[in-house]
Amino acid sequence: MAGHAVVIAGGGPTGMMLAAELALAKVDVAIVERRPGHVLVDSRAGGFHSRTIEVLDQRGVADRFLAEGERVQALAFGTKVLDMSDFPTRHPYTLGLWQRKIERIMAAWIAELPVRIYYGCGVTGFAQDNSGVDVEVSDGTSLRAEYLVGCDGGRSVIRKAAGIEFAGWEATKSALIAEVEVTEETPKGVRYDEIGVHGLHVLEDGKTVRMVVTEMQLGSGDEPSLRELSEALTTVFGTDFGVHSPTWISRFSDMTRQAVAYRAGRVLLAGDSAHIHSPTGGQGISLGVQDAVNLGWKLAQVVKGISPESLLDTYHDERHPVAARALQYTMALATLQRHDERIKPVVDVVSDLAGMDEPRKRLAGIMSGLDIHYDFGEGHPLLGRRMPDLDLVTAGGPARVFELLHEARPVLLNLGEPGALNITPWADRVQRIDADYAGVWELPVLGVVDSPTAVLVRPDGYVAWVGEGTDAGLRDALTTWFGST
Repeated sequence: MAGHAVVIAGGGPTGMMLAAELALAKVDVAIVERRPGHVLVDSRAGGFHSRTIEVLDQRGVADRFLAEGERVQALAFGTKVLDMSDFPTRHPYTLGLWQRKIERIMAAWIAELPVRIYYGCGVTGFAQDNSGVDVEVSDGTSLRAEYLVGCDGGRSVIRKAAGIEFAGWEATKSALIAEVEVTEETPKGVRYDEIGVHGLHVLEDGKTVRMVVTEMQLGSGDEPSLRELSEALTTVFGTDFGVHSPTWISRFSDMTRQAVAYRAGRVLLAGDSAHIHSPTGGQGISLGVQDAVNLGWKLAQVVKGISPESLLDTYHDERHPVAARALQYTMALATLQRHDERIKPVVDVVSDLAGMDEPRKRLAGIMSGLDIHYDFGEGHPLLGRRMPDLDLVTAGGPARVFELLHEARPVLLNLGEPGALNITPWADRVQRIDADYAGVWELPVLGVVDSPTAVLVRPDGYVAWVGEGTDAGLRDALTTWFGST
């Protein structure tokens, strides 16, 4: 029986991001992926929101994705586009990039890291005990792991086998999404009506059209036929545009569910295994990647014996509320896509409000992930929020904060008297950087905040402690997040 410290079920963006985080922490990690390789025929979801781009920047790989994507102002609420170009971040935009490209880039990245991938098989079950998990694989073999993480999608085998409830709401509407060829010219842009939202877009080859069309009746199953696509198009547009030669056709719905717990002993959930929702708003991949970055360093520290197992409970405590809020807003967005005579006035009023400056900032902060605030108690506004990517001056020369996080290690950034903060007992775990910063400290949505004299930044880029002239509370924060001495 092969053994690994951590086995990840599912090699999509969430699973690959988690594997990268664990590999950077020098933890033996393996992915079990049912596909024969990281090649997607269909485009599926597309893009990253601002905070997720920052997360990739923290690991030094954002440029790989930026080189192949399109930077756009894509956040919207109702019919109003939420321009976030004035937000204090290096990435005040959404990156449009199809999932097949995202997975290809991620697969190339983790190929540079010590990550084992078992292609062409899936996890079929598991049995956990006090010291680990026996993982059953569809090829008849077994793997032994200290921890198993389910990143295996909305129908997660891991979640079901763990007996974790998937609470929420059944689907109320469905839509077909496809890439097909046509014999007639198709209208451009997005159309809203009493059924929902519909869009037709000619792809780069000039002959294939990517289509999204809401169905009149709730469809069943996710492998629809060309005939169903033809009927849905005819209902909405009065013609099917002569659709033929489909590359792929799929169905999605507005079903919304969330796991009531993200952990059951030595088994954890991340990404779509932990939460599903309408693709409206493009939250899916970003939520999953951020789940992985929150969990990865914590799981690594527990595996390596640095931190107690109770640290894993903070993963649920922090990420469950974030996903719950995202699901709430996704349901609201999906409702606002239906423009019948009763809903249209609501859409118009909400859209007008969303165009006002303060609502725009608040909504964009939520949907971009830039306003995430983990509850670490009372204190400076930075506490529990993402660390800004400041331009620092250090003894080694200029440096950005995110550059200090490339190795997924925590950082104590001292902006006061050099050498003033003694963290000798944690010196092998936490980087101490003495630096100068002359600019203002500005947070998305909140605005300018008082300048601290030091900050303790977790590997996921969130501030765990703020110094305001003294080291009060620093040792407690170091112990809480990075183990006792």
